[in-house]
Amino acid sequence: MNNDMIPVFTGPELCALEAHEVVDLLRRREISSEELLDASMARIQTVEPAVNAMPTICFDRARTAAKALSNEQVDHPGWLGGLPLGIKDLDRVKGVRTTFGTLGLADHVPDFSDHFVERLEQRGGLVVGKTNTPEMGAGGNTFNAVFGATRNPWSTALNPGGSSGGAAASLATGETWLSQGSDHGGSLRTPAAYCGVVGLRTTPGRVPTTLVSGASAGHITDGVIGPMARSVRDCALFLDSLSGFEPRFPLSLPSPDTSFQDSVAKATPRVRIAFAPDLDGLCPVEPPIRNALALALERTEAEGATIIEDCPDLTGMEDTYRKLRALGFVASFSRLPEEVHRHFKPALRDNWAYARTLTIKDFADANIDRTRLFLAMQGFLENFDVLACPTVGCMPRNSDVEWIDEIEGESFDDYLGWMKFAFLATTTGLPAASVPVAVSSEGLPIGIQLIGPPRGEATVLAAARAVEMAVGGPFGPIDPVDPE
Repeated sequence: MNNDMIPVFTGPELCALEAHEVVDLLRRREISSEELLDASMARIQTVEPAVNAMPTICFDRARTAAKALSNEQVDHPGWLGGLPLGIKDLDRVKGVRTTFGTLGLADHVPDFSDHFVERLEQRGGLVVGKTNTPEMGAGGNTFNAVFGATRNPWSTALNPGGSSGGAAASLATGETWLSQGSDHGGSLRTPAAYCGVVGLRTTPGRVPTTLVSGASAGHITDGVIGPMARSVRDCALFLDSLSGFEPRFPLSLPSPDTSFQDSVAKATPRVRIAFAPDLDGLCPVEPPIRNALALALERTEAEGATIIEDCPDLTGMEDTYRKLRALGFVASFSRLPEEVHRHFKPALRDNWAYARTLTIKDFADANIDRTRLFLAMQGFLENFDVLACPTVGCMPRNSDVEWIDEIEGESFDDYLGWMKFAFLATTTGLPAASVPVAVSSEGLPIGIQLIGPPRGEATVLAAARAVEMAVGGPFGPIDPVDPE
């Protein structure tokens, strides 16, 4: 990577450290959670006017939690011991305003926390704020009528991606060391690519969340919680913190015998990577992204990896994804009160209308095709560790553009079309990471997407670490860049 193109960082020294380094200092009692909270608060106050990444803060709650920290889980690989972190505003934190980015819930304060938030706090995570999201998480750009738009730290005129845009921007600027995201149509992968951080879409069931009848039932398999961080090692630490069996979540998976951090520590350059720069013609991609990814993989190959350009048959991927997503809308929104529905932006209303035109046969066909696509990927990945492709097909556009309607001459009729690279992992239920591998000539980060085998987060993280090392990553935090 061209380090000369990376913006400077002038924040507190503690904020520049990686999360695993800070946790090690906490473990050795060389720093305190109070010092970390002070550093985080100072950084938030400095950069929030420029990026609007974390519009709701709860430092009093975090300081109270810090005083009650227990060392009971100090030997757990996901122990955080007093590390501040952010939670996306689609997810509940007890006693903290949680708006879902919609006016109908602008004053909502939940009386319980989501399961994964409970787990993070049990393991010593300190929630310092809620990160911004588009309305109901629907959109590849982060803005809403409650809090306004989040800006890309690498250029505050640009889109940070969505729907975890606030999470990615808060990490990139050093507001927190870890920030939770969620992902359906690339909601943590796209912001990770646009903001120069690491994001991991997890296997359904890897991270438990709370099921609420009529509000989240449709997202049991497609919408997942995942870790976001500034490095692959930190992403592995965060996944160790988030994961583990939860009896209240029907698809919950147990933690692996080997921690995700150990899997990353054992990573070698000798990975087998299939490269599909446009998923065999299914997705348009701009030349700067295509070229940057090819160069990153050349460097990875020079370190000992095997890179082969190849792609399985993914016929019907987009249509299958759209139908499954529509089924999720039916389940998620059908019992929401009119007071919430009536505020929805036009794109959400259009999604809702489309969902109600589909038939039982449409949903049956989608599930049959999902199985075909899964089996194609599962068989393909028997010969590779991961499939590499762009995280997103274009560089970020201006922040005031709601959604991107054209890439390389291909036009899109709605806000989903430009995010097609994200559909594969979601439709097949496979883990996928976005890892920064380059900085463009315009000074913007570029990420590569690595899609792994079933329940293969450890494999994905190890491959991601191999790529990260080959290109000279990771990035550190930056000061927001005002292009004017």
